[in-house]
Amino acid sequence: MRLRQTVLVARDLDAVVGDLTAVLGIEVGFRDPLVAEFGLRNAVMPVGDTFLEVVSPIDPQATAERYLARRRGDGGYMLIVQCDDLDADRRRVADLGVRTVWKLDLPQIRGTHLHPKDTGGALLSLDDATPADSWHWAGPQWRSRVRRERVEAITAAEIQSEEPKALAARWAEILDRPPDALAKDSYEITLDGTRLRFVTPRDGRGEGLCGFDVRAVDREAVLRGARERGCCPDGEAVTIGGVRIAIV
Repeated sequence: MRLRQTVLVARDLDAVVGDLTAVLGIEVGFRDPLVAEFGLRNAVMPVGDTFLEVVSPIDPQATAERYLARRRGDGGYMLIVQCDDLDADRRRVADLGVRTVWKLDLPQIRGTHLHPKDTGGALLSLDDATPADSWHWAGPQWRSRVRRERVEAITAAEIQSEEPKALAARWAEILDRPPDALAKDSYEITLDGTRLRFVTPRDGRGEGLCGFDVRAVDREAVLRGARERGCCPDGEAVTIGGVRIAIV
């Protein structure tokens, strides 16, 4: 089980995608027409064999539109965790009383969006892929769009909450992985090669996905690109699409 895809929501899709590709040195691998089912358009960018997606509402009734209003602008939206035994995971979350708001089973991938009121923090999807190293949501040609000159993987996501300990415990139940205390009001769930952190709010925008980590190949090139795009106001912390990006 590992974090496979991190999703941001933005009012101006093209502007946020432009910043992400310019700063991180990645490129768009796929635009999925099927997300129109959710009232969205999107862009998916491979970061090694992990993925960064940006969605933007095209329907004023879309859930993402309400999310933009609630969090007062662009920000983190959803995390997709790749599972080893999705059938067992589905049974466990059902036993926990966690509702499923969307489910799709295809031969090459199966997806399970959990109800955010039952998870807290952010939208969470539990998915599996066949074969395991594929990823249907990124399109058929994603491997040819991988660029590793600046970054090579998304390694962690950070979720803020007024009660990070309770939120970490809830996600630990859902993911069947124990939480660890890092420091005062900071907790972490370790997945396979990736991590989920739970912290107190830092931006005054309430509970939500507030940041993610990327493993750098050329950290200075990332920071230089962020400064050039105006995405690094203090010279070190990169902020794009309403989330903090830690370059590790």
